[in-house]
Amino acid sequence: MLTLYHHSFSPSSRFVRLVLAEYQAAFEEVQVNPWERPRELLELNAAGTVPVLVENGGPAICGPGPIMEYLDETRGYAVGDRRLMPDHPEARAETRRLVDWSLGKFDHEVVGHLVRERIYKQAMPRSAGGGEPDSAVLRVARANIPHHLRYFGYLVASRRWLAGDRLSFADFALAAELSCADYLGEVKWAEEENVKSWYARMKSRPSMRPMLGEKILGMPPAASYADLDF
Repeated sequence: MLTLYHHSFSPSSRFVRLVLAEYQAAFEEVQVNPWERPRELLELNAAGTVPVLVENGGPAICGPGPIMEYLDETRGYAVGDRRLMPDHPEARAETRRLVDWSLGKFDHEVVGHLVRERIYKQAMPRSAGGGEPDSAVLRVARANIPHHLRYFGYLVASRRWLAGDRLSFADFALAAELSCADYLGEVKWAEEENVKSWYARMKSRPSMRPMLGEKILGMPPAASYADLDF
């Protein structure tokens, strides 16, 4: 049995949940507020971050990259054409590059700030940094998002999927990040039709439907969030 320690609106956690769903892997969920640094989480991951995956009481696998590789090695070969890591070394390198771009660069420059300021801080006590969103931080994130969308738009306009001709981990990494930003209404879809068309295909996948039904108490999603025909 797999157990996933995660936060519902952690983009990296969403990435892992999507991959588990695509691989049709049964797993138990343990919701964690990482800013609370609960002992249970720290015993598994000294960094105090999510996601963390544990299988059958074995050692904790910490972070989206190691979890991705673990799931590919333990489940990927068994799903045949649905494997999310390409076979060719160059295609694998491109997939890993774009996973890192989405969960690293895009998150650090855009989505991570939006999630922290508009979601996490609403639940955090002031002693832990909670409170009103920092408007200066939000301005920077909003200024950065068009640059990333243009680059992603260039990629999906010239390829069938984000990293190449087949669906891969890269698509789910970007979809996880965009799903959080889209919940908050922070994505101007009309300005990047190529990304919008690609994301519409991702939203139609069964693995994404449960996630798009999740809501934050007192903060309804943007109208486009769960709409497949947005």
